[in-house]
Amino acid sequence: MKKVLITGATGAIGEACARAFHDTGYFVYLHYLSSEAKAKALNTELPNSQILQFDVSKKEEVFSALENLELDVLINNAGIAKDNLFFWMNDEEWGDVINTSVNGTFHVTKAVIKNMISNKKGSIVNVASVSGLVGNAGQTNYSAARGAMIAFTKALSVELARYEIRVNAVAPGLIESQMTDNLDLKEMKKAIPLRRIGKPQEVAECVLFLADKASYVTGEVLNISGGMVR
Repeated sequence: MKKVLITGATGAIGEACARAFHDTGYFVYLHYLSSEAKAKALNTELPNSQILQFDVSKKEEVFSALENLELDVLINNAGIAKDNLFFWMNDEEWGDVINTSVNGTFHVTKAVIKNMISNKKGSIVNVASVSGLVGNAGQTNYSAARGAMIAFTKALSVELARYEIRVNAVAPGLIESQMTDNLDLKEMKKAIPLRRIGKPQEVAECVLFLADKASYVTGEVLNISGGMVR
């Protein structure tokens, strides 16, 4: 049975990915930081799964949990948003977003890549954002972090290709989640050619495709925005 680790598995996209991979026959490692009840509920619902709790931004916690883990697929999905205009943005808002998305991706990938290289197989999908492609007002921290993940994807894909390890990324646009609940979606939909926001399952299908099916694709960033970014 193939094994996948999904960081941030209790978020909307993370949960959708967990269900998609589980339904495809994967054993799923469900990572969470603080949403213990949701993680346990998802673990109960998905028989072939196991929960892992750690802070992706803390190297010691990551390596303690993952150092000997054998994986076929890694999904770097953990991330947070702390939006603010740059003039008003404080050090914590900047640092927390960078530490979670950028340093977290580094720590988790570093912890599991040794076994992938030894096995000469594997696939990594980094969940970035269209904010990392085009930038977004009030999100200099988030855009910087997601842009860094995209650049990380492209560079790492070149390094790991010789080991038959593929590295790709997805860049979702507006996707249904707790983060979109308080937004004026009526106005935002006007900027999307498909005239709707995406569903987490639609992102998960793209992640699964890149991780499991796209055997001759590496170093790519798949834009999932309904045509909003083109």
